[in-house]
Amino acid sequence: MNVAIIGCGTMGTTHAHNLGKMPGVQVSGVADLIQDRANRAAAVSGAKAYTDWEEMLEKEKPETVVVCVPSFLHKTFVLKLAERGLHVICEKPAALSLEDAKEMEAVCSKQGVRLFIGHVVRFFPNYRNAYDQVQSGSIGEAKMAHFKRCGSFPQGVDQWYHDHTKSGGVIMDLMIHDIDYASWLFGDLESVYASITKSSKTEMEYAQVTMKFVSGAIANLTGYWGYSGPFTTQFEISGKEGIIRFDSNQIQAVDVRRASRKGGQNSAVQVPSSPTLHDPYYDEVQHFIQCIREGSEPIVSAADACRAVEIALACEQSASTGQPVRMGGVTS
Repeated sequence: MNVAIIGCGTMGTTHAHNLGKMPGVQVSGVADLIQDRANRAAAVSGAKAYTDWEEMLEKEKPETVVVCVPSFLHKTFVLKLAERGLHVICEKPAALSLEDAKEMEAVCSKQGVRLFIGHVVRFFPNYRNAYDQVQSGSIGEAKMAHFKRCGSFPQGVDQWYHDHTKSGGVIMDLMIHDIDYASWLFGDLESVYASITKSSKTEMEYAQVTMKFVSGAIANLTGYWGYSGPFTTQFEISGKEGIIRFDSNQIQAVDVRRASRKGGQNSAVQVPSSPTLHDPYYDEVQHFIQCIREGSEPIVSAADACRAVEIALACEQSASTGQPVRMGGVTS
């Protein structure tokens, strides 16, 4: 499959590196307004570097394009690519408004092309293993979860992350990973309640969200931009018969602890997988390309991505009003 990449920052270069070594895939072109960034992505993928993405499409004629531009530009590029009959793999979030996200989904469907949004957490081994453990009933019915995601304030070209109208802020850009995962884990959502703390003196944005699901399950999420330590992710999922914990600061697999039964002893089940053994971004894009080839449904659909945007917006609405937001009453 002939693949091109638009946007050669951190994520674009990551995809270039992975696609460049993927069997059955040729990266024909990479494009970025900054020549040096395009050159770096070209070097790791064997592609030709461009500063004009339209020229790249005309000359290289790709079948699929990976979009890694800033979030506020996602809709513009996805629609233009769909109109050219090209399949699109786009970084998350799908868009910064629900209206835009749904338009992207609708246009791609109308044009007969596939749209995939990179909610990569579903492809991280520890998160996928935890999901499988919950679905198998290993810890009984899961009723409570805590998710935490902390990192330094992201830096982008022209500092676009600092502009809420361009990045969507910490909930839309960072916490949306855990919003999508919690929705995947627990299903239909009933309501959200959120708070956001920002500092005008330092680069800090801290969000807390409580998601209440129709099933009665509760998920508490923390997202933190401006964290002084290393990038950290953690989760704890509690069921009626046990608990699953993960902390990225610990070099270990998912730790599943089942509740003790009469006459028995506590047991710990180590799931032998680690993010250091597999590149989830490789697995994610390989999966999307396989879906294009086979016409199969992806692990994360465009509708799932729209739902994540809808929930993130509901969280923003709750934080601004100080009141819970029932799903279905979200502004775009």
